[in-house]
Amino acid sequence: MTSPIKTAIISYGISAKTFHLPFIRTNKGYELTTIMERSGDSALQKYPGIKIAKTIEDVVADPNVELVIIASPNTTHYPYAKAALLAGKHVVVEKPFTNTLEEAMELVELAKTTGKICAVYHNRRYVADFLTMKKILGDGLLGEPREFFAHYDRYRPDPRTYGLWREETLPGSGVFYDLGPHLIDQALVLFGMPKSITADIRKMKSYSQVDDFFDVKLDYENLIVTLHSSMLVREMGPRYMIHGTKGSFIKNGEDPQEELLKAGVLPISKDWGKEEEENFGVLHTEINGEVVKKSYPSLQGSFGFFYNNLYETIRNSTTLKETAMDGYQVIRLIELAFKSSEERRTIYID
Repeated sequence: MTSPIKTAIISYGISAKTFHLPFIRTNKGYELTTIMERSGDSALQKYPGIKIAKTIEDVVADPNVELVIIASPNTTHYPYAKAALLAGKHVVVEKPFTNTLEEAMELVELAKTTGKICAVYHNRRYVADFLTMKKILGDGLLGEPREFFAHYDRYRPDPRTYGLWREETLPGSGVFYDLGPHLIDQALVLFGMPKSITADIRKMKSYSQVDDFFDVKLDYENLIVTLHSSMLVREMGPRYMIHGTKGSFIKNGEDPQEELLKAGVLPISKDWGKEEEENFGVLHTEINGEVVKKSYPSLQGSFGFFYNNLYETIRNSTTLKETAMDGYQVIRLIELAFKSSEERRTIYID
């Protein structure tokens, strides 16, 4: 039997506790050996027997560690990933991959020269709504897509009470670096690289030091993709809308995984991650010459799909789905979007 991947997780904050540890601890392909917790050792209460590291140097110097998962603040993603790759470790980097395009390219090249896996945790590829839309588009149920709208809105009028660095003037802070990578990556998976980008990124709340709103349009000539986020939306509209030459798909509601994980529900039951029927999207289209309007069942999502693929890549050399180059392309569009917003013009992409 193939041995499990000995894994270290950098940071013991909300990201690690919610999006990574539940899948590492329930997947037999991984063995959690180390958690880097810079102050205190509270991780030992939940994971007795693991090693508590205080610095990245401690983690990468451990010859037993094969995989390093970086779930720490954005300013650490690049230096920690670089240190792990140079030490001969496989790496998973939370989004955003890096804070600059040059940093992203350096990690892409390091992964090549070291022969180690450098994966980006684009977990929003594995939510119910995205998996369902990907199937609908792949099956041609809407004909040729002409408009795609994706909203990642919240009502958060007051300052954050956790993850305070996200609202400070630091590299990688602001809502566009926080939520933009999810929506940009989804657009790239569905439609590839756009021809141009036009962005409006701004501060809406009076106290904001960094951006808390974005509206980004990606032009594919015969398709316009709109990616939107605001922290001042109390009454939510559709999360996704797709309009094509034959019909439309409208999706409300939020994938249930994050709330399940925050509530401590481990991903171990066969129905874990299934969406409630009330949140199924509406498909209004033409099928075999007949116009139909019906509820379309959502596919079951699981962030665990990411770790299943990563295990197969490390142990059995299958193709990695979330590569360092994927991370690079997302950061490329983030930088172009900021340029577009600052210069108030459309940026054409080579």
